[in-house]
This record gives sequence, structure tokens and C-alpha cells, in this order.
Amino acid sequence: MNASEVPLNGADLRRLMVLIAASAVDMIGFAIVLPLLPFYAVSLNASPKTIGWIIASFSIAQLLSAPLWGRVSDRYGRRPALLIGLTASAFAYIVFGLAQSVGLLFLSRIIQGAGGGTTGVAQAYVADSIPPAGRARALGWLSAATSLGVMIGPVIGSLAAHWGRAAPGFLAAALCLANVAFAWRFLPESRHPGDHTPTRKPVWHAAWQVLRRPGATVARLVWIYAAGMLAFTCLTSVLPLFLSAEYGVTVKTIGYFFLYVGALSLVMRSVFLGPIVDRIGESWAMRIGAASLIVGLLLYPAVHSLWTLALIIPFVPIGTALLFPATTALMSRAADKSELGTVMGSAQTFAGLARVVAPILATRAFQDWGHDWPFYMAAATVALVSVLAFRLGPVGEPARASPG
Repeated sequence: MNASEVPLNGADLRRLMVLIAASAVDMIGFAIVLPLLPFYAVSLNASPKTIGWIIASFSIAQLLSAPLWGRVSDRYGRRPALLIGLTASAFAYIVFGLAQSVGLLFLSRIIQGAGGGTTGVAQAYVADSIPPAGRARALGWLSAATSLGVMIGPVIGSLAAHWGRAAPGFLAAALCLANVAFAWRFLPESRHPGDHTPTRKPVWHAAWQVLRRPGATVARLVWIYAAGMLAFTCLTSVLPLFLSAEYGVTVKTIGYFFLYVGALSLVMRSVFLGPIVDRIGESWAMRIGAASLIVGLLLYPAVHSLWTLALIIPFVPIGTALLFPATTALMSRAADKSELGTVMGSAQTFAGLARVVAPILATRAFQDWGHDWPFYMAAATVALVSVLAFRLGPVGEPARASPG
């Protein structure tokens, strides 16, 4: 049975649609402030290296919080974890709007990162609600919601910047608070009492297993996911600086580039991902996605006009639209159900580690070695780890332990 034939009951589908709507609004708020951050930091006399650390501070906080959120969601439910994360984001955007120093920019990113550790919880929510064969499609819908946010948010942020420095942050906070109220009212719990026995293993057990047994199926998928995240974060960390230096893009025009990328990603994830996975399977979708991401990264510094750049930009959103949902779906299929949230949180830990390292390396390379180097470094990383994707065997549900 392929994903298109998987029957979804009405209750599960409604829960999924509410989660997707909440994720879309959350990402709109995130995307309102993210492209503006480098410009704000530069206006406060921050160097590219400092900007790299500001961006990385989000991921450091997310790195530490993701396994904890996964364990909380396994023990107490997905809904409370998601609501707390959304509330933390609202507070972070208020701090961003008030920031008149580099220190406050750091603080806003740290608060948001601590709340942003719930990404794995959202993925576990999908795994709770959707049968295994349909998860790649459902996760594609969830990531399409984030693409919608990436498409709309930066344009809103660029327009709001005309009203003053604080306006984008306050607008993002207002959207996020409205989102908390929406999720509180309409987002039910996806887990039911007795669904799974909460694991008694230490909260960092799943992350330790990835390091201890890197050849295991789940571990390989985590490494592939993390490498793709590192490459994508290298790109997004230096993109505003790169476009400003090479093409004269400003804080009031950067939003339109994100609109273009977001639109491509939205169409890819919401329209084409499901049929592609139905036809070639999740494993090959993951492999082709990695290849497309590598090609896109190598071509970014090879072109020298905006019109040519517009032609090669699609390689990256096509690559990530295939790579991330397919890898996450395979991970949810291979993980033990009693610690699904913990495993997803562990994957976000390694993705968070990648997001810590990527902006620091990318901005340093941009400043010290040249504007092209971040793209080459990112492409080389994905190329090396992609070997794991091509050596991955069939992935099925793990065997259940006998009671007793």
C-alpha cells in the first residue's frame, strides 16, 4: 500500500491540519525576524563572526532542550510541550523588538532556541497520528507549512521594517501569541493513556546510541539529517551577507528572495513530494534530495547575475523538500515506539549541533577566506555523508519485545 492509499480517519486528519496551521503561523513569526537579524547586528557594529555566534546561540539552546522536550512529550504529552514552546517564541520576539544591543540579540535567540526544541515533538505528533506508509507525505505537509512561513514571513518583516526597528519583532510576537490561543483551543493531544509505556532510559540515551553505534539504521538517518541541516544552515547564515555584498540587497528587499525560495519549497512539499515518494520510495527520495542540495550549493557562487541566480536557486529547496521529510519518515519507521519522541528529539539535538557549527564556520569562512567558501564547505559535507544514504538498506518497523 502506498501513501496515497493510506486511509486517514477524520479525527487524525483534523489534528494534523491544526498542527500544520499552528506550525505555519509559528514559522511566519520566525521568518519575520530571521532575515533581518544580520542587518540589525551590523547596525550595532557586530562583525560577521559575531553574527555567526548570534545565529548559533539559538541552536545551542535548541541542542540542549530538544531531548528534554522529547522526553517531556513522551511522558506528559505532545500538546503541553508544543504550547510552552510557542509561548517562549512570543517572549523571544518581544526581546528582539526591544533589542538595542548585541547582548539582547543574543538573549532573544537563546530564549527562542529553548522553545524551538519542540521541532522533534511536532514530528512525533505526526508519527502518532499517521500510519507509517503515509508519514513521508504528512511530514511533507508539515514542512510545507514551514515553507509557507519562510515564503510569507520575510516579506512581512521587510514591510514592517518601514514602521520602525521594533515593529517586526512586536508583530512576530503578536502572531505567536495568537497562535498559542489557537493551539490551546483547537490542538488536541495526539497520545492517549496506555499508547506506549514511557521509557526509563536516561534522556540522553538516544543521542548516546547515535554516537555509540553510528552504523545502526536510526543513527545513519540521524547523521544524514544532521549533515543536510548543516549545509542548509551554512547557506541561510551567510545568504543575507552574500546577497548584500554581491548584489546590493538591503533589509527592505531581502524578504523577496525568501519569498521566492519559500514558494518553491511550498510547491515542492505540498504538491510533488507525495507522488515522488509514492513512485520511488523514501530512501531514493532522500538520496536524490541530497544530490540536488549538493548541486545547488556548488552553483550559488558560480553565477554572477540575479537572473542566473534565480535559475539555480530551486536546486536547494527541491533538495531539502525531498531530503528532510523522507529522512524523518524513515527515522519514525525505524524507531522504537516507546521512545519515539525521544528519538525525534535526539535527531533535533544533532541537527541543533549542526546549526551551532554551521553559522560559526560559514561566517568565519565568509569573512576570512572569501564569499564562496561557505557554499563549498556545505556541499562537501553533504557529499561525504551522502555515502550513508546510498548504503542504507530497507527500513521497517522495529520488532516489538515480548511482554513478560
